[in-house]
Amino acid sequence: MTEHAPEIRAEVRLPTAELRDDIPFFTRVLGMRLDTIYPADDPSVGVFSGHGLRVRLEKGAPEAPGTLRILTDDPDAFAGGQRLLTAPNGTRVEIAELHPPLTIPPTTHAFTVRRLADQAPWVIGRAGMHYRDLLPDRLGGSIIASHIRIPDGGPVPDMVHYHTVGFQLIFCYRGWVDLVYEDQGEPFRLHAGNCVIQPPEIRHRVLYASDSIEVIEIGVPAEHVTTIDHEMTLPNATVNPGRRFQGQRFVHHRAEEAEWQDFRVPGFICRDTTIGTNTNNVANVQVVRKGQGLPAAATHDADILFGFVMEGAMRLEGEGRDPVDLTPGDALAIPPGMVTTYAAPSEDFELLEVSLPGGFRTTLA
Repeated sequence: MTEHAPEIRAEVRLPTAELRDDIPFFTRVLGMRLDTIYPADDPSVGVFSGHGLRVRLEKGAPEAPGTLRILTDDPDAFAGGQRLLTAPNGTRVEIAELHPPLTIPPTTHAFTVRRLADQAPWVIGRAGMHYRDLLPDRLGGSIIASHIRIPDGGPVPDMVHYHTVGFQLIFCYRGWVDLVYEDQGEPFRLHAGNCVIQPPEIRHRVLYASDSIEVIEIGVPAEHVTTIDHEMTLPNATVNPGRRFQGQRFVHHRAEEAEWQDFRVPGFICRDTTIGTNTNNVANVQVVRKGQGLPAAATHDADILFGFVMEGAMRLEGEGRDPVDLTPGDALAIPPGMVTTYAAPSEDFELLEVSLPGGFRTTLA
């Protein structure tokens, strides 16, 4: 005899004063189906289903009427184009975009310094990872910069997911982590000093991490949606490393393959990650080291210019500001038009610099 798994359903219960008044609203206006109604002579319970939802209306139920959100790719064609309705039982119904356009708030430009020594709090976020906010003001919501660590190595309790973003960078700062990405073949190990960009909505998964792994993650805008993909398994069968995701190509930058060149400011050299080219200049990422000559004061016209000190030390001199000595773990954001100097870099100085857009002008002061 074959045993079958028990059938299980879930439903949301809402109150009603008079079920007869609610039936036309839930069926005709909201387009749901009436599945169950009883008792026949004086109905007090009705169960409706539709749009991935099952609702039980019950006379005398103790719950508040609540709010239903219905998401559709054509809100104007649903419920006569109304965006906010109230059912006879008092339930509030919101009609919203199924795939709302990504909105990046205008940048609130500010000179920002976040020092590791100031003991910024670590908070536990998704998949048990610890997060430290590197830009507390988030420049008006235009960007989030996080220092992320996983104290104990081993398998990461992650799922295949994607982010609705304009730009996203993962830079491995300490240790290593195993990752897998849609259309990019087998899982690979991201080592310290290397980075990837996660183009908009590329499916991916974090698999395994070394002890005390640390990464720097940049996301634009600051608040963006993470969606779990329950259908895709990675690695997937298709291998297409040149695929563009909303105009951006996946990049796995390896430090050992990079060439060093002059930085935009005298006194430094840098290695380019090719992220500017592969994002059509949405953003660019460079690793900066001390070079020959004295550092020069300069301004820039980038919308966002973010830096994270990875090794060594420097003194950040900003126009109208007291100089700030920076050491590993410290972060900075420099607004456009402000004269600054990366002064007194140590011999082992190394800085991660992220700019949006990728192409911008630097003017020596």
